[in-house]
Formats: sequence, C-alpha cells, structure tokens
Amino acid sequence: MNRQYNISTSGIPVIFIGDQALVGETEINNHLEERILAEKERAASCNTSATHPASPENCPVTAVPLTPQMVVVPALADSLNPCALSVLLFLLISLSAAVDRRRILLIGGSYIAAVFLFHLLMGIGIFSVLILSGYSKLFSLLGAAIAVILGVITVADVIKNKGTFILSVPESGKGLLSHYIRIASLPAAFMLGILAGLLGFSCTGGIYISILALMGRTLTLTIGLPYLILYNLVFVLPLLLVTLLVAYGVSPEKAEKWRTENRRALRTVIGIVMIVLGLVIFFGWFG
Repeated sequence: MNRQYNISTSGIPVIFIGDQALVGETEINNHLEERILAEKERAASCNTSATHPASPENCPVTAVPLTPQMVVVPALADSLNPCALSVLLFLLISLSAAVDRRRILLIGGSYIAAVFLFHLLMGIGIFSVLILSGYSKLFSLLGAAIAVILGVITVADVIKNKGTFILSVPESGKGLLSHYIRIASLPAAFMLGILAGLLGFSCTGGIYISILALMGRTLTLTIGLPYLILYNLVFVLPLLLVTLLVAYGVSPEKAEKWRTENRRALRTVIGIVMIVLGLVIFFGWFG
C-alpha cells in the first residue's frame, strides 16, 4: 500500500482513504473527518443521476465484478486437461487387474487430492504475488498475453494435425511419471499428482493464469480464496468421475481410447477459451 500511494517514510498508524493517505496521529486527528467527507462527495459524483453527474477524471472505470459463473465455465474447460487425465488413466490401467474397488478409489483419490492441492497452492502463490506487488494491472495484462499466446499455440497445434503437441508433458518427465505409475501405491499416486500438475501446467496453465489475472483486478486474497477453491473443485471433477466409473466397472482402456480420439477437440476448446479470456482482460482494461 505504501508503494501504491508513493509513501517513502511510513508511520503507524496510517489510514488510506480513496487516493489519499493520512500518516501518523497528528495528521489523522486533524484531517480524518474532512477526508472522509471529501471521499463521500467524490463517490457520490460518480453517480450517473442528473443531480450528481459523472466526473471521468475522478471516477475510474469500475472493473466488471467476478462471478461464480465466470470461474466455473473456464474451470470446466480447464478440467478437460488432457495431461492430468491421461496420467490418471494410465495409473488406473495399471490397476485394472485389481478387483479391489476400494484400492482403485483410494489410489485414484490420492492422485486427485494431490492435483487439487498443487493447483490450489500454486494459485494462492501466484495470486499473492500479484496482489502484494502493487502491480496488479501489469500482472493481469501479462497474464492476458500469456493466455492469448498459449491459446494460439494450442489451436495452431491442432490445425497442424501433428502427432505431438508443443504444450504437453515434456519427454524428459514421462519416464519419471511412468516410474510412479508402476509403483501404484498411495504415496506414489500422491507424488504422481504433484508431478502431473507441475509437468502438465503448460497444457492449460493459460486459463488458470487468466482467471487469477481477472481476480487480481477486483479481489483481495481473502475474498478470492473461495473462488480459487471453487475453480479447483471444478477442475478435478472429470478426474473424480473417471475414477468412479473405473471403480464401478468401466474399462480404463475404453476411457483412454475416448480421450485419445477426442484430444484434438478438447485442445481446440481449451485454446479458444484461453484466447477469449485473454481478450476479456485486455478489453476490461482498455475497452
């Protein structure tokens, strides 16, 4: 806040009102009431009524508030993440010989919990840096640019119709993932979820980054945390659904076949969503 208000020598207490700051007891005692009244008058002047015409120089454009719908829809697109889904399916294929439904649910649940926690903690970390830096606009525009670039790369990859994709788990990490898949224990499944989140973040990280950028425009970390939790709950829903289906009789090979046959369509949807979110952020600041 001191950096945002250009205060080089801060004291205690300090009060921020609108675009003004009162530092120290003397200044607060002498000017608090008049600053409050001035801020109330400035806020009233932002009304569009005839008695209080808007004053553009004093009334910045208010960002569109983030709604649960604006979080859920991108999260659903991000939940189609082919990287996290494919790792889970290979893990379940390795367990397909087991007749113990409880073991499949436990190991699948361990993997899903790790993916959820990794993405939630990463989101909290990125969002905290964005808020505490005091440069939320700069970071949100950077996030928008990343989203658009990754979206264009994703769509271009699909159009080229190549067997491999630029934004996918790197070859160097696939051997490590295979190692934990073969172990197929609860700790290994949890570690596998962390690695899948880390190595596969390039697949659809642009959607997550763009949502964090949207949140950074209007929300604090405390207010934004429920949105982050909601986003990541939606994000792991397909993983949970696949685990339940396999546990109750659906062949994981059949699910993997469906994923392989539809991965281009899934990536197209993800790429378009990233581009749209990036443009929404740009137009939100400059539109």
